[in-house]
This record gives sequence, C-alpha cells and structure tokens, in this order.
Amino acid sequence: MNTTVNLAWRLFRHEAKRGELTIILLAIILSVSAVLSLSLFSERLQGALKSRSAAFIAADAQLRSGKPLDENWLMKARDLGLNTAQRVSTRSMVFFGDEMALTDLRAVNGNYPLKGSVNVANAPFGAKTPASSLPRKGEAWIQSRLFQSLGVKLGDEIEIGDGVFTVAKVLVDIPDAGFSVFNTEPIVLIRLSDLAATSVTGPGSRANYVSYFTGTFSEINSFHDWLEPQLDSDIHRWQTVEDDESAIGQSVARAERYFLLASLLAIVLAAVSIAVAAQRYSQRHFDPVAIMKTLGATKKTIRAIYLFQVLFITLLGIVIGLLVGFVGQQVVVWGLADRIDVSLSVWHWRPVIISILTGATCALLFSLYPLMQLFSIPPLRVLRRDLGSNLRSRTIQFLAAGGAVFLLMLMYSQDVKISAILFSSGVVLVAGLLVATFILIAVGRKLGAGKIGAWQLAWARIKRRAMDNSVQLISFSITIMLLLVVLVMRNDMIAQWRAQLPEGTPNYFLVNITEDKKDILDSHFSANGIEIEEFYPVVRGRFVAVNNERVNTEVTKEDEPNDERRRGLGREANLTWSNTLQKGNEVVRGTWHGDSAVDTLTAPFPVSVEADVAERLNINLGDKVTFNVGSEVVETQVTSLREVDWQTMQPNFFFVIHPAAMEEFSATYITSFYLPTEEKDKLTNLLQPFASITMFDVDARINQLREIVEQVSVAVEFILVLVLIAGSLVLIAQVQASMDERRQELAILRTLGAKGSLIRQSVIFEFIIIGIVAGFMAALANELSLYMLQTSVFQMTASLHLEYWIIAPVAGAVIVGTLGALGCWRLLTLNTATLLRKMV
Repeated sequence: MNTTVNLAWRLFRHEAKRGELTIILLAIILSVSAVLSLSLFSERLQGALKSRSAAFIAADAQLRSGKPLDENWLMKARDLGLNTAQRVSTRSMVFFGDEMALTDLRAVNGNYPLKGSVNVANAPFGAKTPASSLPRKGEAWIQSRLFQSLGVKLGDEIEIGDGVFTVAKVLVDIPDAGFSVFNTEPIVLIRLSDLAATSVTGPGSRANYVSYFTGTFSEINSFHDWLEPQLDSDIHRWQTVEDDESAIGQSVARAERYFLLASLLAIVLAAVSIAVAAQRYSQRHFDPVAIMKTLGATKKTIRAIYLFQVLFITLLGIVIGLLVGFVGQQVVVWGLADRIDVSLSVWHWRPVIISILTGATCALLFSLYPLMQLFSIPPLRVLRRDLGSNLRSRTIQFLAAGGAVFLLMLMYSQDVKISAILFSSGVVLVAGLLVATFILIAVGRKLGAGKIGAWQLAWARIKRRAMDNSVQLISFSITIMLLLVVLVMRNDMIAQWRAQLPEGTPNYFLVNITEDKKDILDSHFSANGIEIEEFYPVVRGRFVAVNNERVNTEVTKEDEPNDERRRGLGREANLTWSNTLQKGNEVVRGTWHGDSAVDTLTAPFPVSVEADVAERLNINLGDKVTFNVGSEVVETQVTSLREVDWQTMQPNFFFVIHPAAMEEFSATYITSFYLPTEEKDKLTNLLQPFASITMFDVDARINQLREIVEQVSVAVEFILVLVLIAGSLVLIAQVQASMDERRQELAILRTLGAKGSLIRQSVIFEFIIIGIVAGFMAALANELSLYMLQTSVFQMTASLHLEYWIIAPVAGAVIVGTLGALGCWRLLTLNTATLLRKMV
C-alpha cells in the first residue's frame, strides 16, 4: 500500500507541475467556494433580512388571541430562553372637551417592542426619532391626526373610558402598525398597567391580545412545538417572519429561493467542468496505464494509484475552496457593508458541511466514467496507439452524471420541485441537442463539400468530430441556458420588486372624504403642487348570505359555538363600486361588468369578487351574494372573479359592485398622494382646512421596504457574478478538452500546405457555428425553465423573453468563438516541426 501511495503521490506532483490537473482542481475549488460563499452569504443575509423584517411584527414571532393568554404559556417561553412582551388592543373613543374620535388603543408592557422601535416627534407631522422609553404611568402618546381632529396640544388631558391621560408625545409609528389603509383609526399608545383604569376591555369588548417572542430559531421552534397542540385555530393565530405575506415577506422569501436557484446552477456548472476535465485527463493517461500494465501492474494497483490521485486533488480542492469561499464572501460583505446589513459575527456550519459534500460528490461521481475508461485500457496499446478503452457503453456515464446532478440539487436545495424543474429542463435540452447534432452533421456534409475554404473546413471538422462536437454542444448549451436562467430571473425578479414601489408611489392616504369635499380637496392639493390619485367610493357592508344561505358573521366560537353554516368574513367589508377595472386587477373567470345596463327591478346587481376570497368562501360564478349595508339589503350576482396584486401600495377590494347598486347610499371616499419625505412639514398646512378627513401615513413603511429590496438586489448581483465565473470555467474546460485532436489535425493541414490564416479562420468559424446553435437551443430551454420556475416556485407572472432568442445565439457565437480562438491561439502559433514532434 505504501508503494502504491508513493507512486500516486509522485504522479500527482508530476501532473500538477505540468498543469494537467489544473481544470479539475479549479472546478473543485469553484464548486466548493461557490457553495460556501453563496450559502454562507445568503444565510447571513437571510438572517439580517429576517431580523429587519421581524421589525414589522415587532418580534420573531407573535401569538394573537381573542382572549387573555394563559400565563403558564408565557412562563414556558421564558423557561426556554425566549424574550417576551405583551400588548392589548381595542377600538375605543377618545374625548377632549366636546370633541371625540374613534381610536386604535394599544396598551403595551415595558418590553415592547422586542424588534424595531417606536418613533415619536416633537410636533404633529414632524420629523421622527426613535423613542428611548415608553409612555409613563398616566401618559398617552397619540398620532398626528388626532391633534388635528381633536384640537389637542402636548400637555393636554384626554379621556379614554374611565381613565384620564396626559398627552406627552406625538406618536409617529410603531413596528407592527400594519400596511392596510383601511385600518384608519389613529393609534393611541399607553402602558399596559393603565389599561384596567379605562374599563374598556370589559364584557362584550373586542379586545385583541398579542404576545411577542424573540429567540434563536431552535428556541422559537421548540416553543411552538410545545404550544401548538394547545392552540385553538378559531381563537389563536401564530405568526413568524416566514409567515409574513406582506410585500416584505414575499420579497425575502423570493430572494431566498433565488439564492437557492443560483447556488444550484453554480454547482452544476462546476460539476460539468469537472466531468469535461476528467475526460481529457483520462484520455491523456491511456499510454501510461498501458505501459504500467505491460510492466506487470495489476488492475487493483492501477485503480488505487488513480483513485488516490482523485483523492489528493479532491482534498486539495476542498481545502483551497473553503478558504477561497470564506475569504470571498467576507470581502463581499466588507465591500457592501454600507449597502447590505449582514452581521460578520454570525456563523453557520451547514454551508461548510454542504460545500465539502459537494466537492467530494462532484469529484468522485463526475470522474467515475473517465476513470473506468482508463482502467479498461488494454496493454496492447503500447504497440497499437489506435486502441482505446474497452468500455463503450455510456449508460454508466449518463447514470452517474445524471444521478450526481440530481443528488447535488436535492442535497443542497432540499426542494424536490426546484430540483425536478431544473433537471427535467436539462434532460429536454440534451434531447434537443442530440437532434441538433444530427442536423449539424447533415448540414456539414453538404456545406463541407467542394472547394476548401475556411467556412468549408469548419463544417467538415464539425462533421468529422460529430460525437465530440455533440458533447461540446451539450456543455455549451447547458452552460448558456443556466446563465440565462440566473440572469433573466434576476432581471424579472428585481423589475417586479421595483415595479411594486416605483418612484412617486403614494405614501399618504386620505379617508373619510365626503362627496362635497372631493373637488375642494383636489383643488387645494393641486394649488400646492401635489397630485391626488383616483378617488375610490367606500361603504361598510356585511357579507351575510350566498344563494340565500346565511353565513357565519363572527369568527369566535364563543359567539356561535355550534354553528355549521358557511364561513363568512367575520367582519365588515369595505365595498366599492366602479365600471372601470382597477389597476393591478385581472379578470381570471367570467366577464367584467363594465358599463353594462342592469334592470334594477328584476335582476341582482353584478359584483366582481377577488379570486382567493371566492375560493376561501366557496363563492362561484353565478352565485347570488347578499350584503347588509346599514339597514338596507343589497342583492348581487357574481359575474367575474379577479386576481388582485396586493403588493401594490393602493386600495384594493374583495368586492367591486356595479355602480347602479349603490346609487341610494352616501359614500365616503379614499384617495392617496405622494409627498417627498423631506417635504413632510407641508402636511399641517395641507390638511388644516379638512379637520374631518383622516390621513394614513405609510411613508416609513415604503422606505423600509425599498431598503430591503435594494439590499436583496445587490446580493443578487454578487451571486450572478459567481455563476458567470462558473460558466466561463466550463467553456474553457471544453475548449481545452479538444486540444490533442486539434494538434493532430493542425499538423496534417500544415503538412499539406494549408495557410495559417485559413486554419485560424476555420477554427474560429467552427466555434462560432457551435456557439450559435448552443445559444439558440439554450434560449428555447431557458423559456421552458423560466416558465416552470416562475409559475411553480417564485409565484411570478410568466412571460416570453423573445429578445434572448437573438441575444443568446449572438452571445454564444461571440463568447464561444472568442474562448475557442484564445484557447487554440497558442496551438495555432506553433510551427509544423514542433507540432509533428508533439504528435510523437
């Protein structure tokens, strides 16, 4: 064994000096470093993003309840190492002299918030600053619009229920205020210990009890596992950052899936380069193996020597890859420190383990078939150089390579859907490329005939090297396809993120606008240089029946413990009416009612229902839906179902009714406008003439969302660069793999008197032809992959990318042609005598 190891080590050092193992080593280094850097960077980034996102629920997890929580639950959470905070909220009237207003009263204990900060200002609508403490006993912090509607000033006393409170500060916002523009009541913040004095949470009150928890991922999960069997789904709701369905939650989840996708593609590209390099390495060692066999070496000894070499190169590649990956992601984090919030003190062992397994799997499984070919070389090759491997069946190669690719995908992603989509797309591409190869051979047979020029010589070479060209074509196409998938997904994803919040997105909403105030408000704002968005009419109505079947109108078991009726919304809905389909809405079933005339005496009024709500409430096209609006009954019939983009910062509605149904009702209106953050001091003068109108401020939320989207976008750029490096390595490996055969062809052509310019042009033309075909096939496969990924994984709207059907072939011709020319350039500069000596 010592002799075998010694021989393997000496051969390894010899090959390392000659550079034979360079491509394999670089591929292993790349696969390991890509996985480590991408995984570690993405896990750190995801942790930072989740921490930022956690500010929107004021904790890592929330437990909401319709009744006070069991104190034993909170004690258990503390025993498990979690930090806790509590909040009780309810709707309550606030009185100041003869004025009154309905408010969202929130009473919190001293630990609130566990994530994020409460922001206050020195004057209504003033610049915000984080609060260093919470309201003291007997104090209340109120939002700016209450100062406007009540006429209250700092230091005045207000009444809440039976309690009297001093207005101590202007409340700007709290972490978990929410995004809904229909949560219009201004927030009043008091101490939890003062809540009892108000007597507003007595019998019949609609109080909401919230407990907040922060801790490690495992601590949160342990507590949830213990708590879940005791929860009542009708009363309790558990929510974590992962459950967040807001625009921020959706963006973070989509970014995580993209990191996963890009990492998978980088691994596949590195694995392909290992396979190509291993094939070339094996072929170059046919002669040494034949000589060893003639000198008496057994198959067992030869297998051991070359397996040890693979082991040496794998260990070296893994060690260097770990160092490169760690240093690379550290440099990126330092370089982007001012743009991305990633903690360097956070460490994850999972990426290290996965990267080591990736390097070992790539090196062993993708080298399996080339090594088996090498071991089967007959000793007679010493005398007959035309003899090759006895191993002809490629079934083992396909099974090993395909199995390795799918295993790596599954091992890394732990997502069968993403792995299956990418793998099946690759299989379809390979099948298409085999067909394309036969077409190329047929074309090459015709175009390569006749007078020999650079063009004909290139086609003749394609025909003669059909099998090798098919392998190159497949490698080039898969590489270009994977690069296209990452690039186009990145562009589409960032475009959709930014489309949610373009510059000028309304950041303030106005509600409770009456009909007589609409035109006055519009004129006043226009005079101050501010454009008002569309006015939406709104009335509050309760959804009460479907096809005359009554529905549950409450959501708690205490109200209707044995009711088996159809499920309702459990609250009043905001009803609007319009003949125009709202922006961001799309009719997916039925027909939009538009300006259609209705018979108000005999027929129900048309209504359009949001598709998800229709599914949840089991409402179908043609169903008769009944609403109670005040004391009146409104009968409607479902004529269309709509998909709604809830991520846009605009009012959206579950139900949109034909205007004829609401002619008898007095509506209030909701609208929005954009005001730059630096001009916020204009708000007081803008709203002063409209004391009855309520303003809802979402500027801070939009800015926070934009920051997170920008951070994710920068991270995506870094990942794209890594994948491009992996793709370039594959292309270089493919060019290097054909060097030996090209050397022989070049020597023969030179001997027959072919000019150097003719040979150079033919080589470039050959790679350009292969690049064009590879690019076109990659563009087709890219569309298939993107359609499945966008619709099944990323929940995005799929679209055709016809521009890449031109870009990909052109890019393939330029990149493959350039790399081919550069890879063969040194070979093309050798004189005939040197080429002939190298053939011996």
